Amino acid sequence: MFGRKYPIGKQDFPKLRNEGFVYVDKTKYALELAYLGGSYFLSKPRRFGKSLFLSTLESIFLGKKELFEGLYIYDKWEFEEYPIIRLDYTKIGYRDLGLKEALRRELLSIYDYYGIETKETVISQLLKNLIETLSKKYNKGVVILIDEYDKPLIDFIDKDNLHQAKENRDIFKDLYSVFKPLEKNIKFLLITGVSKFSKVSIFSDLNNLTDISTHKHFAEICGITQEELETNFTEELKLYDKEKIRDWYNGYKFNINGKKVYNPFSILNFFYGEGEYKNFWYATGTPTFLMKLCRERQLYDFESVKLNKSDLGNFDIENLKIEPLLFQTGYLTIVEEDALFDEFTLTFPNKEVKSSYIRNLLEAYVDTAQLQSSDILNGLRRFLNTKDKELLKDTINQAFSHIPYGLWQKENEQYYHALVHLMFSLLGVYIFSEVQTKKGRTDSVVMFENEVFIFEFKLNQSAEEAFFQIENKGYVDHFKDSGMPVYKIGVNFSSEKKEVEEIVLG
Repeated sequence: MFGRKYPIGKQDFPKLRNEGFVYVDKTKYALELAYLGGSYFLSKPRRFGKSLFLSTLESIFLGKKELFEGLYIYDKWEFEEYPIIRLDYTKIGYRDLGLKEALRRELLSIYDYYGIETKETVISQLLKNLIETLSKKYNKGVVILIDEYDKPLIDFIDKDNLHQAKENRDIFKDLYSVFKPLEKNIKFLLITGVSKFSKVSIFSDLNNLTDISTHKHFAEICGITQEELETNFTEELKLYDKEKIRDWYNGYKFNINGKKVYNPFSILNFFYGEGEYKNFWYATGTPTFLMKLCRERQLYDFESVKLNKSDLGNFDIENLKIEPLLFQTGYLTIVEEDALFDEFTLTFPNKEVKSSYIRNLLEAYVDTAQLQSSDILNGLRRFLNTKDKELLKDTINQAFSHIPYGLWQKENEQYYHALVHLMFSLLGVYIFSEVQTKKGRTDSVVMFENEVFIFEFKLNQSAEEAFFQIENKGYVDHFKDSGMPVYKIGVNFSSEKKEVEEIVLG
């Protein structure tokens, strides 16, 4: 389109500049970090531009001024060459070689590049000696750029391989412990990743590391703001509905006072595909262990997740909390702050993430990729229009028919509640679970075309009991003055029959 070259998946800054790819200028942030020097940590979701930002910094510290003509930094920085140690954990082959051997080989290749000899084999000593030697040889501080540091941890975080994640964590702790004593030899250090593992486990010896992941000043260091989108893609935006694009791909927020940003991978694919609305980012791969964890812990309602601020940027192997991980990996984003309770409210950033995550989570709950969700969604939509309780019963049981026998044997009422919630969420209607009233909590409230559907679920009891509980506990009271029709729906699940046994609607 327009003869433009979109840098989809491109992470090499010199290649982008030399070959005429579109580049959204982020050198203002690079200049500030380079000028200040010091040690930094940056966490952002995958495919958000972390690697490209590191490559930009690498070109700055290599003194390649010609690549920056026309960019913010061009006439504001003295471009001189620094010795650079760059480690990219997506390229070192730790799965086949093991992390220690992969790191040893990578560090030795940097020794060879700079013409330095060594007989050292211990990786922490290899790194220490390399920093000291380069600093002395060039008579200036060393620049250290570490990309996707947590990949050898995230790849083994499922319970079957957790021992490997812990072993790799300990290797990192030993390796990174060399940085702090060598502070005088280091000009600049930036470590990037998706998640920030607890400081006590990896970065405990690197207490001079500044985390800029959710810092207000650097909230838009990755991603594309609305202003950047309109400045860099003027012609493209003339063709499409800007509000629809925003609903699909914007919405990520990394500081409560920061601007919302687009996922670069998604919006670039959208323009390249000439306006086809698809789940581009999500389709590149979601860790299956995230879905398994949500199912195991029966987590399904992510519309309004409360999270303490101190948990937002931490990830602890021994005490794995799913909500911070969902924020760090890009499936949830910040929408509100409660200063009194020192917590954030999180939700899905946009339609792309919400629809894809719910669909995949629903399939994880039924443990099959063969779920015919389109038929189920059509059935739910027809029920909302017709109020046919038998249609609702048949539709839910169609989904339940995909649940393996083993799961039926161990799950409880909450499990089936979760399935119904996910199905209505995927339909795109407003559904609220565990809504607080004066006398208790209603299981689910669905709002569709100015009508209200109040659900109460029971397991191995009776639909009548569930139905009368809605009235007796005042679940309808909140909507009495709304002018909207209200439907009460009692549902009873049978673990013996493995289906919805009865529905009462009124």
